[in-house]
Amino acid sequence: MKNSLPILADPAAPTLPTSRPAVGPGGEEAKGTYAFVSLGCPKNLVDSESMLGKLAAGGYALVPDPDGADFVVVNTCGFIGPSREESKSVVQEMLDLKTAGRTGGVVVAGCLPGRVGAEQVRKDLPGVDHVMNVFGRDEIGTVADRLTTNLQGSRRRGVSPITEQRDVFRPAAIRALDDTARLRITPDHFAYLKISEGCDRTCTFCSIPMMRGKHVTKPIEQVVAEARELAADGVKELIIVAQDTTYYGLDLYGEVRLAALLRELEQVEGLEWIRLMYLYPIHFTDELIDVIAGSSKVLPYLDMPLQHISDRVLKRMTRRTNRAKTEALVGKLRDRIPNLVLRTTMLVGFPGETEAEFQELVDFIVDWKFERLGAFPFSPEPGTPSMKLDGHLPPEVSQQRVDALMAAQQPAAFDFADSLVGYELDVLIDSENDDGSYEGRTFADAPEIDGSVRVTIPAEVDAELELGAFIPCELTARDGYDWLATAALLDDDEPDDD
Repeated sequence: MKNSLPILADPAAPTLPTSRPAVGPGGEEAKGTYAFVSLGCPKNLVDSESMLGKLAAGGYALVPDPDGADFVVVNTCGFIGPSREESKSVVQEMLDLKTAGRTGGVVVAGCLPGRVGAEQVRKDLPGVDHVMNVFGRDEIGTVADRLTTNLQGSRRRGVSPITEQRDVFRPAAIRALDDTARLRITPDHFAYLKISEGCDRTCTFCSIPMMRGKHVTKPIEQVVAEARELAADGVKELIIVAQDTTYYGLDLYGEVRLAALLRELEQVEGLEWIRLMYLYPIHFTDELIDVIAGSSKVLPYLDMPLQHISDRVLKRMTRRTNRAKTEALVGKLRDRIPNLVLRTTMLVGFPGETEAEFQELVDFIVDWKFERLGAFPFSPEPGTPSMKLDGHLPPEVSQQRVDALMAAQQPAAFDFADSLVGYELDVLIDSENDDGSYEGRTFADAPEIDGSVRVTIPAEVDAELELGAFIPCELTARDGYDWLATAALLDDDEPDDD
């Protein structure tokens, strides 16, 4: 996810950014202006919003375009090779602006420094002013102060600013970072809430523990306080994220406590949807299933990455589960949670994956008919145990298998979408289109990764839909992975949030 306006070409001669009035959060003149680019997953997005909140509290004004800003912060992703290359490409764009005199400094934060180290970042991207890992994010205000002080001194002297080469690296968290007072990038009506940091899993393909450390649970009372703050800010859909959501509480309380947390979150006034993401198939307790099945707010939508189904491949991945346990869990979830929508992800082309094992995976997803599924080719990650395994497949073979798996999945996704045509469902309105229609989502659709609903208002009804409102809509047709729908409004209806 990249949250920044595109850079506009400007043929003007290079000059230092000129000082201009900017308004801080309290209406006072700002210390300086900055642009922000957020890359990567929702967990990284929460970190970005926390940094944005600290910069706002520190008196800095956010601007939509890095061209002309006093400095730019790029919160990077370092998960796999392509994401690191994207991060470096974006940083280089900002450095080119700096070289042209159209921004004063560049800060690189997040997972890329955590993955490769500050020295490598500076080697690959000369000219970066500050480098911060994920655990140094709370120092962003201090970094901004140093950078703007240096920039202002350079302006007074009429020279180009000198790169300070300061790094902010903090050790992995021993307690969860506080995510209150965020300046949110998401629309007003939904937000991500991170309930833990890091991961204790030892999956052989994954580099997350290298960047984000061991699992650290955020205490229940802290999560609830953050949820209340978000609800007071207009959030109606709360999306729970963590690296391993079902592990929640085990390190802090000595037992998994996700069910207990959900009971508390259900009591937060203003929240209407609670969506669960990244549920590892281990530690899925009967208590948790009962809470989800009986809740009026926790959606019957579960994102549960399975990665594979072959016992041998799962063992080489160190997933600590097998096919029999996975099928028993999926069957139990489907039996006990009404109207369940299951999203999963599969990792294809893992070292040593045979044609027979790949076909086993294809047959599995065809048999179990997941409503939502994503597939990704194996990415060899330096420093992970998978690099030492035998049987690495050519990238083109892995990609062919991804394409074949997604083709096999498509009928299940289309059948599910077709099964809801003709039904009336509440649709959460996300945005308005240029043609006067609206884009929204059902309970079955998480933002960014799933489908959407294009909602039109009947010609005989004089109404406008409020963004963030839940509108009853009749799903009239499937449009690929999306739906077309008509708002079920009477002429005298006043659409609201109820």
